[in-house]
Amino acid sequence: MTPLTEILSGPFNERYAVPAINVFNDLTLEAVLAAAVENASPLIVQTSVKTVKSIGSDVLYAMWTAMTAGIEVPVALHLDHCPEREVITECLRRGWNSVLFDASKLPVEENMRQTVEVVAEARAYGAAVEGEIESITGVEDGIGSDIAAEQQDLAVALEFLRTTQVDVFAPAIGNAHGSYKQAPVLDAQRVSDLVAAYPVPIALHGGSGLSDEQFRDLISRGCAKVNISTALKETFMKSNLAFLETAAERQKWDPPSLFRAVRQDVVELAGSLMRLFGSAGRAG
Repeated sequence: MTPLTEILSGPFNERYAVPAINVFNDLTLEAVLAAAVENASPLIVQTSVKTVKSIGSDVLYAMWTAMTAGIEVPVALHLDHCPEREVITECLRRGWNSVLFDASKLPVEENMRQTVEVVAEARAYGAAVEGEIESITGVEDGIGSDIAAEQQDLAVALEFLRTTQVDVFAPAIGNAHGSYKQAPVLDAQRVSDLVAAYPVPIALHGGSGLSDEQFRDLISRGCAKVNISTALKETFMKSNLAFLETAAERQKWDPPSLFRAVRQDVVELAGSLMRLFGSAGRAG
């Protein structure tokens, strides 16, 4: 396992990005890791609080250690959007090397106070912390809200960054979790302003559904970590559906064939993101 700061330093300095992909079972975990090896790309594997609770941190971490044993590309294991301090503690103890403490629903002062505590806790484990002061619009795995996120002034964001010393920052720039119902209007300049004032890698949330041009523009401004969750869920579910419809027509019921077909679609999706974001070939 590679420290998140190490995985993101090259991308941030050279203006490419590493996909941070939310997995939810053994098949998706194995497939995105396989794509990283196949594309010689660094990778951030993300787990939601919901996934941690449904599979259990013990089993999830055992899967991770088994599947990454001897892996030859830089990989990190990140706990995504976690408002629950006890889950952060559990995952840090278990071996996650990066966490997003999501205190965006709290007043900024309280968010800052608690984030300082989480950063100190994570440092004791050699782990990284991603922070945010604004909710990202949309609900993902039961966390979030569909009400548009309120943006804080740049000065507030900079005070948060300087006070907490988080390793990665996730600003609200008009992005949203889930599928976009219409093309999003993004405040890309905000990324540039943040990075110019305080050079920290920016995490782009709500990546599923942005155009290639939007990705390239935001990455060129300092978005070094790009989160993908909805696109993988949709690929996984639609791949299952297509295979099962064919199986029903043929009356052939072979689970390993289903797993192979779905795995291939997940590998292809992850690989296409690595190539788009510019991380493919960077781990060679």
